[in-house]
Amino acid sequence: MRIVYFGTPFFALSILRFLIQSGISVSAVVTKPDRPKGRALELQPPPVKAWLQEEKLSIPVFQPQKCSDPSFLAAMQEMEPDLFVVVAFGQILPLALLKIPKKGAINVHASLLPKYRGAAPIQRSLLSGDKETGVTIQKMALELDAGEVVATARMEIDPNMNAGALEAGLCELAKPLLLVVLNAYRKAVPPSTPQDASCVTYAQKISVEEGEIHWDRPAEEIHNRIRAFAPRPGAWTWCLMGQEMKRVKILETEIIDLPGTPGKFLSREPVVGCGERSLHIRKIQTEGKQALSGEAWLCGFPSLPHFIV
Repeated sequence: MRIVYFGTPFFALSILRFLIQSGISVSAVVTKPDRPKGRALELQPPPVKAWLQEEKLSIPVFQPQKCSDPSFLAAMQEMEPDLFVVVAFGQILPLALLKIPKKGAINVHASLLPKYRGAAPIQRSLLSGDKETGVTIQKMALELDAGEVVATARMEIDPNMNAGALEAGLCELAKPLLLVVLNAYRKAVPPSTPQDASCVTYAQKISVEEGEIHWDRPAEEIHNRIRAFAPRPGAWTWCLMGQEMKRVKILETEIIDLPGTPGKFLSREPVVGCGERSLHIRKIQTEGKQALSGEAWLCGFPSLPHFIV
């Protein structure tokens, strides 16, 4: 079976590596173009391409600016693929492309569809305080994440798990599930189930502005925002440090069942009041500085700072 794999970031790389190590033959890889990075703005390959180069694997790599480019569509036609496997690719696949593989195209999505269709299912799940999530393998359709469901796997969300840890957990969950599905495709196109349109929700891309903390909100809501934005881009707040106002990222917290004044430390311990209950700050970072434990950070101030509500 001739498989073309579409993927770009580390999530996609981890799954690609697993498939190859599991004996799945990949005929070609499609990833996003190299991008300038760093102070020198040197072109850097995306993680999937960088790994293929590092391992010196002789798998053709395509990097179209747009998947609708006629030259790219022609190249895919020449590949005569049986199946497209799409994992966090980062571009919309046009209908002309989806029609090329003989057995269609499947996508690994980091939610239990039809919940959280779209770009940021992991962050939106944490923002909502969900207790459970999972991965879905769907047959790709023209409408965003609306394809019929081939397989799902579920996992519980630890109340202190952040977006980075949840992404890693979902990646591990997806690997054996995708392997089972691909082995099924070797024999025939497996059955699938239409999504329940009445249960559809969307997970739009998060913005840095959305990460601002409002200390008059309940501690649980703030804690969930911090988890959703960690490790990157980081939930943030303004902090008054003596006569200076600086932006601070809150990277890790724990809910404490104590009342307090929103934005103010209860004592010399790194516990901050919220609209309801309080938060123990476990990890914090002042802009331009390294991340510190809450205790170490607070030791640097002769008088208590406070956060702007």
